[in-house]
Amino acid sequence: MALSIHVNGGTEQKQFQEPVENPEFDYSQRGQWLRAAVLGANDGLVSVSSLLMGVGSVKQDVKAMVLAGFAGLVAGACSMAIGEFVSVYTQRDVEMAQMKRDGEKRSPVVDENDRRMEKKERLPSPGLAAGASALAFSVGAVLPLLAAAFIRDHKVRMAVVVVVASVALMVFGVVGALLGGAPVAKSGGRVLVGGWIAMGITLGLTKLIGLSGM
Repeated sequence: MALSIHVNGGTEQKQFQEPVENPEFDYSQRGQWLRAAVLGANDGLVSVSSLLMGVGSVKQDVKAMVLAGFAGLVAGACSMAIGEFVSVYTQRDVEMAQMKRDGEKRSPVVDENDRRMEKKERLPSPGLAAGASALAFSVGAVLPLLAAAFIRDHKVRMAVVVVVASVALMVFGVVGALLGGAPVAKSGGRVLVGGWIAMGITLGLTKLIGLSGM
């Protein structure tokens, strides 16, 4: 009898403890939104910073730089939103079609529709993904734009754009690594070097074309 009580007690204790056990967190569930946010902000930062550096290599007028940067911000945000919307909508259509095929293969059950609706709710929303991508791009793009807008000296303005872009690139890289569970130093360094390469190529090619008189 004591043995039976001990076993039952152990079973009850196990049943009580099971709900509080936390499985290892699956970072892949954040993939869709993390990609839209981090890549959007990084693209906005690199695109507008490179654009400012390119225009600044041939034009010292702050107005020309700011207008070019603002145009890049608007065009880039629209492009990111449309691209993300189409991409996520296509993914959603593919997964819905697969769910339909899987449902047809299974034997009919009472809760089949409930299961299908639950899976449908887990799919990413194209509209939300597009809005998040456009917002993230704008946030990244506005940083170098504001840094350049209030500095009159051309050389100082160019230097400030590089510094602000470099700091922001490191921050975006570190945040992305922390949220995604990736190595922080490697991720931050990769994003920073990539941004420097983009700005350097844009500055060099634009200046070369400007000096050639085209």
